[in-house]
Amino acid sequence: MIKILLLIDYSSEFDRKLLRGLVQYSKENGPWLFYRLPSYYSAMHGEQGILKWAKEWKADAIIGQWNNDTIDLQKELNIPVVLQNYHHRSVTYSNLTGDYKGTGRMAAQFFAKRMFRNFAYFGVKGVVWSDERCEGYRQEVKRIGGEFFSFESDKQEDEIRMEVSQWLQQLPKPVALFCCDDAHALFISETCRMNNIHIPEEIALLGVDNDELMCNISDPPISSIELEVERGGYSIGRLIHQQIKKEHEGTFNIVINPIRIELRQSTEKHNIKDPYILEVVKYIDAHYSSDLTIESLLANIPLSRRNFEVKFKHAMNTSIYQYILNCRVDHLADLLLTTNRPLADIAVDAGFKDYNNISRIFKKFKGCSPLEYREKKAKTTKARQIPEK
Repeated sequence: MIKILLLIDYSSEFDRKLLRGLVQYSKENGPWLFYRLPSYYSAMHGEQGILKWAKEWKADAIIGQWNNDTIDLQKELNIPVVLQNYHHRSVTYSNLTGDYKGTGRMAAQFFAKRMFRNFAYFGVKGVVWSDERCEGYRQEVKRIGGEFFSFESDKQEDEIRMEVSQWLQQLPKPVALFCCDDAHALFISETCRMNNIHIPEEIALLGVDNDELMCNISDPPISSIELEVERGGYSIGRLIHQQIKKEHEGTFNIVINPIRIELRQSTEKHNIKDPYILEVVKYIDAHYSSDLTIESLLANIPLSRRNFEVKFKHAMNTSIYQYILNCRVDHLADLLLTTNRPLADIAVDAGFKDYNNISRIFKKFKGCSPLEYREKKAKTTKARQIPEK
């Protein structure tokens, strides 16, 4: 029986999803035996303690979180070792890492569609996943010409609450605030409430990990970027299995990608000054699956057709028709990732009446057909090879 030593703290939703993917692989290819050493164990006993335990237990592989490289566990034990990134990516072991910059870019593009011009980031200083999410966010904000603000610290929450309160109060409003993860987004939500700063009216708030507990105990609930973590756990199982069977040599990277945004009330804000256009945008977002026409939209506002079209184009940088299509494509993409229903069924739910044109329209917005999009996202995350050091 294959024995896997885990140094993972499963208090976070990320870690639980990772372990679910790993356990799923073991059920399909096992049986495997897992033993979890708490994350504090390495802090107390160091890598020597991990080495001693792994030898005595006769572990076949180690998956863990630690930040020291004083001992080459892989060389000492001659077993696969996968490190979950924290301060940096390992040059010694295989890495469980992510497209952190891509996650930042996704956040900025999401807020840009809501016409924000002020963008802020809150994260942890000196941690690779936070640093790179900040960098991806900052780069995309710069590309679209927005104003960027950030607050990064390596201190505990209680030590920085006053500084963060002042920073939040000084930010130009409205502002799109992206946090490195849901725990930090919840901290921002709590701090805003203490300082009478309104979410989403003044600050639109977005986190990462889609931790349902953390997101939903916030008032209002927090929107969050979902990552393909379970697939990452499954891929770790597959690759270490190949290494144990001597079918794969060398270290590897498991790259966890962002896949979608779970919308909640913390981002129900469009930075649109014209009240009539704002009303129409909200109506479209709520009724994208209906048979929307210019006439049906004009029924809600006191504008002529020509005036309406000009004002909408000026406010949204796109035509009404293109905006409606974009909404429908985004919802179709979400259904492709979250359901296994046939394309014909979910296309109707997304508001498409002409099935024959769906692939062409979808490809225009997403760069691939609906089925290619579902297949690409559904595939198990592939490992990227890195040379042994």
